[in-house]
Amino acid sequence: MRNKWWIGACAAWMACAPLAAQNLQKGDYGYLYCHMSGRGEWTAYALSRDGLHYEDLLGGGPVYDVEKLSPIEGGARDAYICRTYDGKGYVMVTTDMSNRKSRSWFNHGIDLLRSDDLIHWESVAFDFRKGPSVFSDPDSPDVYRDYVGIKRVWAPQIFWDPAYVWPDGKKGGYMIYYSLWNPEEEKYDRMYYSYADHSFTTLTKPRLMFDWGYATIDADINYVPADGKYHMLIKKEGGTPGIFAATADKLTGPYRIKSETDYVRFEGNRKCEGCSAFQLIGDSTWRVAYIQYSTKPRQYRICQADERMQNFHSPVTIEGVEAPQHGSFMRLTKKEYKRLKRWSAREMKRRARDDKGAEIN
Repeated sequence: MRNKWWIGACAAWMACAPLAAQNLQKGDYGYLYCHMSGRGEWTAYALSRDGLHYEDLLGGGPVYDVEKLSPIEGGARDAYICRTYDGKGYVMVTTDMSNRKSRSWFNHGIDLLRSDDLIHWESVAFDFRKGPSVFSDPDSPDVYRDYVGIKRVWAPQIFWDPAYVWPDGKKGGYMIYYSLWNPEEEKYDRMYYSYADHSFTTLTKPRLMFDWGYATIDADINYVPADGKYHMLIKKEGGTPGIFAATADKLTGPYRIKSETDYVRFEGNRKCEGCSAFQLIGDSTWRVAYIQYSTKPRQYRICQADERMQNFHSPVTIEGVEAPQHGSFMRLTKKEYKRLKRWSAREMKRRARDDKGAEIN
């Protein structure tokens, strides 16, 4: 009964606040963990009924052909997934990057992906080095004199903003936010944002979200009903390092650190990044996932926070995922959950037959 009450309450709240920027939440059966694989630079899936214990789909292998759908470098990192604004499909955004090929921690663009079923995906790539020509508003002001020097476009995420107004008067757009670094014109990674249209195939020029005086990466924004504010979890690489929470009254900011003492600090001197917050079905409190990456083996952890996304506590290690890395979480309906399970089982059987045939030949 509590689950049904919470789902109904959420639906009522969303109906009362139609202009609140928020990603559509739907599904009361399970969870999809969509993430970069720690085995390679591809996007992988895992399913869970309780949000903590998961099982890999496709044996942890690629969900789609990364060479084809990440055409800039042939690698996909930091997958973020959510529903389309109308609930009729799904959108995903990834860092287009292949450290394996380039042997560097530089990259130059991101990929916007669309799907009707979570299985078949199409993508559009944006190579930021090409400058104004790749953006939908080439005549608008530029944040850089020259885009060719961009060395990092990292960890993009999506947030549906129904109040955004396009030049033609149409309302609604996906805010894509990410860290960006052009060493020719700025000293460190800063947070920027662009807008994608309803089709999720265009992108506006970058706009600076904030500059705290040191590098900031891996932002994760959620609307928190308990206080009516936008909460951003973000990795600070200046001051006291760690994953901190900042708040704003508007989606685009300004964002200010809530507390210098209440943050994700459970790993001591070990380094953490790639945060992603989500709520369990029927629960108004929050779970915050992150990767502790500075030791071997790495640990992907999920801690708890209260209704206002503060008072971080009780970290546990994710279970059932062979190679968890930076990713995101989405609630699923029973139909979606079962469809993904059947798809994975069919694919694994097909691969087993193909492998057996190859051995015979």
